[in-house]
Amino acid sequence: MISMTGYGYCEEETEKLYLSVEIKSVNNRYLDIQINLPPFLNPLEPRLREFISSRVRRGRVEVYIRLRELEEELKVHLDQSVASEYAEILRRLAEQTGITEPLRLDHLLGMEGILKSTRSRDLERYWDAIQPLLSRAFNDFSLTRKKEGSATKQDILRHIEIIREALSGVEVLKDDLESYFTETVRGKFQEVVGDQVEESRVLTEIASLMVKYSINEELVRLKGHLKSFSSIAESEDAVGKKLDFLAQEIHREINTIGSKSVQYDISSGVVSMKDALENIREQLRNVE
Repeated sequence: MISMTGYGYCEEETEKLYLSVEIKSVNNRYLDIQINLPPFLNPLEPRLREFISSRVRRGRVEVYIRLRELEEELKVHLDQSVASEYAEILRRLAEQTGITEPLRLDHLLGMEGILKSTRSRDLERYWDAIQPLLSRAFNDFSLTRKKEGSATKQDILRHIEIIREALSGVEVLKDDLESYFTETVRGKFQEVVGDQVEESRVLTEIASLMVKYSINEELVRLKGHLKSFSSIAESEDAVGKKLDFLAQEIHREINTIGSKSVQYDISSGVVSMKDALENIREQLRNVE
């Protein structure tokens, strides 16, 4: 069993760059991946999304990539035609205004477009740096999800045992239904007709009540669901959806048993089962 809540972080600094990868997730019904990158790394988003989607089934997963260049590869280019154009205009301006000061280099350096710089950004080089950190951060992220998932599983299975114990008590009480109905029906007939009770009518009424209020089928199905639930919960795979479905089936059987209950002790057992199941369903909201 794996939790949908996890966290992983890794960072590294070399002579040329500082890089960090942070991965965190919270509950979500479906898989929702949020990638946060410096704008110049946006072309790498599909690769990051594929990395996460191939390893996570459910939850809102946020990935933060932070990168800072410590030694940039900067290339500067001179636009000769623009520089010549500026120089010619400045010479003409000097002639027209009578300025005799000679044209200097600093007069041109402030002009737009003469010097152009470009940063050398090789995406494959960045990806080669990000990949190992991403894997390490994801390993930490997975460990936290498995650790929390293990604790969640233990708590869920503890509540499954509470349901089983209550179910065992209901099974014992179920065997008293016939004597309960016999006593009740005979008492009602005697109130109405006294001692002149037709045994066949009494037995027919008892049989009718036994059919109407029998919970044998519900108990059998409930035990089967609990067995399947415990087995699936032991899996290391993503089991949240399967367990959600089984929890719904368990809820349906418990409700039916409660609706057929005519004895206080059985109703009390149903309340215990419902309370334990509610705790299970609450925990399942965090299971992948």
